[in-house]
Amino acid sequence: MLFSKKTIAAVACLSLLGASVPLPAQAALVGTEQVLHADGAARQHIRSWLARQDVRKVLLANGVDPAQVQARVNALTDQEAQDFAQRIDRLPAGGGVLEILFAVFVILLITDILGLTKVFPFTRPLRH
Repeated sequence: MLFSKKTIAAVACLSLLGASVPLPAQAALVGTEQVLHADGAARQHIRSWLARQDVRKVLLANGVDPAQVQARVNALTDQEAQDFAQRIDRLPAGGGVLEILFAVFVILLITDILGLTKVFPFTRPLRH
């Protein structure tokens, strides 16, 4: 016998003792409305910004389909959506549209290279 009964009993006692030690924890009930509004507020802010005429014009002028951008906004994680919405809020009034569109372009380019989207044809391998 590899382990003696005393060794097994000692390990079992220590395990039970360790399980009974209270650990600090914080818990709170989170309502459905809080969860829905936390995610939806950032995405809605981005959607309303993308719906602006000047933003749509710049997107189309750069060859980016607004529907593709909308699909990418829907695919953003909650943290990415919040970061993006905060960047929009930090823009000066009437300016900075190009910076945000550049950020959208980079996001689309990266997701295209990773194969998650198919927006830009120059990121696909050539077929022979």
